[in-house]
Amino acid sequence: MSLYYTQKLLYNLNRDPALQAAYLADKDSVLKNYTLDEEELAALKKPDIGMLYILGVNGQILMHYAAMCGYAWPEYIQAMRDGLAKHGNVRAGIYATTDGKGAI
Repeated sequence: MSLYYTQKLLYNLNRDPALQAAYLADKDSVLKNYTLDEEELAALKKPDIGMLYILGVNGQILMHYAAMCGYAWPEYIQAMRDGLAKHGNVRAGIYATTDGKGAI
């Protein structure tokens, strides 16, 4: 897992409208510039907000990406809950859990 690069990509997307436009037009052309594993790539391409949360993406970064992908606030919160229910504990980062309940 390359949590750092996943978060770096999302941070860059959150701050750079030109990068957002390029990503929305052709995700693969942007994703190739980041060192990401297959699980991260799949979650980003879908987008699977719940899986990105489980992988450890910081919620402050993730919420802007979710909004860019068309998630309303309640859908974003539910996607994280669904990720916990489907995939289990948050694996890394500041939200890492061991109790199966998560940080939300």
